[in-house]
Parts: sequence; structure tokens; C-alpha cells
Amino acid sequence: MEFEACIESLEGALLADKFGADRVELCSALHEGGLSPGTALCRQVVQQSHQKVFAMIRPVAGGFVYSPKELELMKLEIVELAQTGIQGVVFGVSNPDGSLHAEANQSLVAIAKEHGLASVCHRAFDFTPDPFAALESIIEWGFVRLLSSGQQAKAIEGLDLLVRLKEAAKDRIEIMAGSGIMASAMPAFKASNLDAVHFTVGAFEADVPLGMGARLISGEQKVKGILAFK
Repeated sequence: MEFEACIESLEGALLADKFGADRVELCSALHEGGLSPGTALCRQVVQQSHQKVFAMIRPVAGGFVYSPKELELMKLEIVELAQTGIQGVVFGVSNPDGSLHAEANQSLVAIAKEHGLASVCHRAFDFTPDPFAALESIIEWGFVRLLSSGQQAKAIEGLDLLVRLKEAAKDRIEIMAGSGIMASAMPAFKASNLDAVHFTVGAFEADVPLGMGARLISGEQKVKGILAFK
């Protein structure tokens, strides 16, 4: 089982590195569910940590339905972030009904591949009305890994579906559990035969003055506790 840390800073990357995470998902604005990080931060994390780095491609918050101009921006972000030394990108594009947008996702996978990057489908998947049909689609489109909570608020609550997705995938794509993962749930995930777990490196600050947004505060005990199961 691989361990992926979700981060929004160099501090988070170094903490994950310290305790042996295999990979980081680098975002900005995790309090919004994660948005695309800047190129400078990507370079900084790539140059100063030892993990594989996958960057979020999500230009705006508020779901995963994007306008044509936003999709063009996502393509540009992939091209620009590819120059920073990252190994892959994380994205998902939905239709208004929650199903995955075939043309948009395929075009983004193709651009990533042209620039030597692997593509990961994120939790846009958790809004799909038919997860098993969606699984077949993302495999066909060329995604190498799926990040999912099993269509529940927390991955431990969706573990049954995640296990069934792993069985249906038949090793054609990696299945990675993510959302609300804590050390206390790790025995269940370790016993599940999933490919990976995905966890944030801390918790959000509780009191943010003037509504300026919550910052993720790295927590050494949380990271150490989860990675003790590696």
C-alpha cells in the first residue's frame, strides 16, 4: 500500500517526507477542496523534497463542471506545471448530472501524456451516478489512479464500495482511498487490499479573521501516526 499526503505548502511536503510518504498531492486552497497550485510552489516542492509530486488541476472551486474557457485554462496549467518537474496531475471534469465528461477528461489526459505526466482522477468520481460504469470509462481514457471516498463523506464509510471497485478494476487502475483518513482507521484500510491511501497532513485553523479563509496547519502527530502503518 502506498501513502499519499495532500499538502498546500513546502512545510507540508517536508513533513510528509520526514515520515516516509510515497507521494504528495500538491494543491492550493485546500479549504475549498483543493485548487491548482502555482508553478513556483511546485518547483519548490520538487526541488526540496524526495517524494513523487502530483499537482491538482482545478482552476475554480464549486464542483467539477467547467466552462470552455476554464477547460482551456486547465490545459494551460498542465503544460506549465509539467515544466516544474512534477510526475503527474490530478483532475476530473463532470457533466451537470454528475457523470464524467468524456471529451474533456480524454483531452486533458492526452495533454498530460504528451508532456510526460500521469493522470489521476479525483473525487469528481464520487458524484457519478454509476461508479462501476465510470470506473470502466476512466480506465479506457488512460487514468492511472482513482482517488475516491467510496461516494461517502469519509472514506471509511465508503470502504465497501472502494473494495468492490478494487475487485472490478482487476489491477487495470490503482484505487486510492481518500477523505477524512486518520490513524485510527488505518487497520481497516490495510486489511482492504486497496492500492493506496490519501490523507491531509494536518487540520484547518479554527478561527480565521475577517473571513480570509482557513489555512491547513501541519500536524506531525497525525502524519506520524498514519505513516506508522507503512
